[in-house]
Amino acid sequence: MGTQRLTLAVIIKNPLNDAEFILTKQTLPPKFHDSEYDSYQDSDLWDLPSAQLSLVDRSLTASQPQFEVEDNSSAEFLNQFDVASAVDQALKQVGYDKTTNVKWNLFKVIEEPEFGPGPPVKTLYIVGGSEIHDWKLGDCSKWMSTQSCADLLLEVKPHNDRIGPLVVVGLLNDSLQTRNLHTPSTLRCQEYPPGVNIVPMKSRTAKPYNTTNLIVFVPGTSDDDFGGGDFLARGDALIVDPGCSSVMHKELEQIVAALPRKLIVFVTHHHHDHVEGLSVVQKSNPEATLVAHENTARRIGKGDWTLGHIPVVGSEEICIGGHHLRFISAPGHTDGHVALLHVATNSLIVGDHCVGQGSALLDITAGGNMSDYFDTTYKFLEMSPHVLIPMHGRVNMWPKHMLCGYLKNRRKRESSISKAIEEGAKTLFDIVKYTYAEVARGLWIHAASNVRLHIDHLALHNKLPKEFSIQRFQSSCKLNFFSRWMWDYLCSTLSIKHHHLQIVKVVGAGAAASVAVLYLRSRDP
Repeated sequence: MGTQRLTLAVIIKNPLNDAEFILTKQTLPPKFHDSEYDSYQDSDLWDLPSAQLSLVDRSLTASQPQFEVEDNSSAEFLNQFDVASAVDQALKQVGYDKTTNVKWNLFKVIEEPEFGPGPPVKTLYIVGGSEIHDWKLGDCSKWMSTQSCADLLLEVKPHNDRIGPLVVVGLLNDSLQTRNLHTPSTLRCQEYPPGVNIVPMKSRTAKPYNTTNLIVFVPGTSDDDFGGGDFLARGDALIVDPGCSSVMHKELEQIVAALPRKLIVFVTHHHHDHVEGLSVVQKSNPEATLVAHENTARRIGKGDWTLGHIPVVGSEEICIGGHHLRFISAPGHTDGHVALLHVATNSLIVGDHCVGQGSALLDITAGGNMSDYFDTTYKFLEMSPHVLIPMHGRVNMWPKHMLCGYLKNRRKRESSISKAIEEGAKTLFDIVKYTYAEVARGLWIHAASNVRLHIDHLALHNKLPKEFSIQRFQSSCKLNFFSRWMWDYLCSTLSIKHHHLQIVKVVGAGAAASVAVLYLRSRDP
């Protein structure tokens, strides 16, 4: 438990209206101090006051708040944590420094799914009434009911205030009874926003992640079936990116078997960690309909899906049991990459354009393109989504800030590449060695693809020096690069003092180089 992240969420009931509770405006992420990026600002996000929990320091004698608990086990559980400090921090967010006259009840404990790369967050929800009748709330706090929160969530306008996940997961999903997804007991699901179920499942994906998020839409509570809409397809349920590895196929089969037969399957792109479970879906429900970009569909193996598909390019719409969804063309990661917008909640499922932490590589072997990536990022910014839902990692509550961070980091990398060229680098290896000097040499193969895409982008915008030879650079991108990388890697390895580690490293370097060359020959056009 020492490494687990623990959060305390505080539900403070309005003494004059028991249906209301206090929400606080969440702190905006730090500015970039760049006029372009800072011009994109996310709308206000409101959530329950909260604070990080730590284990009790037994050497201190701080008193715990007054708690009413149903049994001794609950009391023992609470006594493990420094609840007093966390409650004080939460109350300061609403303008009060003391917990006087507040009696608390342990409402529930929710552990999020294992999104990675760190351990899942466990949230303790406590609820308290108060004898204080003159709560003087400032601009950063307000009373709201579950109904008013639901109205903001389910009737979204692009720049309206937003409601955070603590309210939705801890309070709203129960009150709206939106959870219709039946998951195996071995899996945990997060429903945010209401109706959007996210189930991380183990997959053969790149580190630091080991799961791919399966997104599931089940019949919603809306009475509007959009009967007059011009929809590409209609279904009673939808799943997005069934990419789990074989160890999770039984669980995927159980999820699909519990869904309505009129099922639509959408894949954002063709990578194995997004389509590996397609064969399970097809076996469990032969009536299911696959929707994908044509470039994605032709790369999906026949062993994964043998039935036909409905092609999309972006802007088409589908209706799923009361959910209105729109496909968004999103090339960059691959040339067939497509995102999906949940219109009612303005939530954007971004595939691998964004990930929960760090950034995803662009696939140069499948039409990955840096110019497209920039264009797609700007398109997402203009859409002003309320939340980004990646296929790896947690949902991101600050979409514009995250997207601007991606733009800034890509441009910083591009500046470093330009400087390398100015310093005399002419080949792929020289540019990678200069630009990624602080990165482990074992990762330079992936970095090389990134550099190639950046060079293409710089060339497109006439930002390369006239003396820089594209032809020479391109001729250095295959065996020339890998032979020089292998020699550099071996030389750096042989500098290790311990002989047995030298042997392991040398063998590993040779094997890695061999695999890289074979991969290059088989995949790189």
